[in-house]
Amino acid sequence: MASIRVALETALFTLVVPGTVAVAVPQLLARRQPRPRLPIRPGVARVLGATSLASGAALYLHTTGRFAAGGGTPSPTDEPNELVTSGLYAQTRNPMYLAVLLVVVGQALVHRSVAVLWWAAGCWIGFHNRVIGYEEPHLARKHGVAYERYCERVPRWLPPLGRMG
Repeated sequence: MASIRVALETALFTLVVPGTVAVAVPQLLARRQPRPRLPIRPGVARVLGATSLASGAALYLHTTGRFAAGGGTPSPTDEPNELVTSGLYAQTRNPMYLAVLLVVVGQALVHRSVAVLWWAAGCWIGFHNRVIGYEEPHLARKHGVAYERYCERVPRWLPPLGRMG
């Protein structure tokens, strides 16, 4: 039953929070602010955008799977009890936020929307502020030395290029 609860709560959270941030708002911005457009050919923009969207969706599914394995969901009110450090969490401490950003950037590219690209920049600033202002102090209190060691090993956002793999 716990896995069904986790799956349903993850689906609901995903629809409401990342669904709004990464899908609904970019769609509204692209429709209401169609100009100016990004200076990129439509075909190239579609391919790059679809790649970013697919990568972001796959990354998000991976991260929610890691949380579910620990009995938690992406919701800040229902996090896993144990610190998640496996999978892509061994490369970056915040792959879930990166996943959402990839989806937003994918939307900006597909629509060639400057407004959506600005939304992506604003999202990144908001995510960064949440991570350093709330999540990192919270995880340090909750997990202590284990979290400190994790932070020493794993970068907050992007791993060095040679480290992937």
